[in-house]
Parts: sequence; structure tokens; C-alpha cells
Amino acid sequence: MSDDDVRARRRDPAAEDYPDDEYVEPASAAEAARAGLRQLVELTGREASGTVSLEATDDGWLVGVEVVEARRVPSSIDLMGLYEVELDIEGGLLGYRRVRSYQRGKGEVG
Repeated sequence: MSDDDVRARRRDPAAEDYPDDEYVEPASAAEAARAGLRQLVELTGREASGTVSLEATDDGWLVGVEVVEARRVPSSIDLMGLYEVELDIEGGLLGYRRVRSYQRGKGEVG
């Protein structure tokens, strides 16, 4: 067993339940947030405003991403969209959906 294998098993004791070729290194929260934002931008072609939420799930990650759907003048009335991006444990895209759209100046209150 190599030093890398030993370190991997120390990080995740559950890895002992899997043969070495089946263990998958999970994406960190930061990696998942970046992957969700990047993949949504690539698929929709829209400009991301940022990642607004991140939640670990049983199967991976759920990332909330806010995007600019339509630019307006003034920018305070841009049309925004809030998307949920579902990722697997490694950060691979499983799906996405728009949760809602709203005018930038009239987002959630409270």
C-alpha cells in the first residue's frame, strides 16, 4: 500500500469498505461551489453574479447560483435568475433548474 493510499484511508475511514479502485475522492465544498457556477455558465451562456448557497446532499451537492438573465438600464433593474445546480459527490453535473427570476432591485427581502 502506498503512502497516498494510507493518507486517503486516514481522511475517510469509510474508504476501507471499498476496494482501492472504487474509492472516489469527494469534491470539497469550495470545489463544488466553483464547479456548479462554472458548469451553469457553460450550459446557459449567461453571466453569473455569484454562488449564493451550497448544501451537501446524500448524493453530492446542491449549489445555488445567481445569474444575469437580461441587462437593463439602469443595472438596478437587470432581470436575474436563481438556479439550483445538482452535482454528484465528485462535482459532476447531474442537473440544474431555474428556481425563480426577479428584478435585481426586488430580490428576496428578509
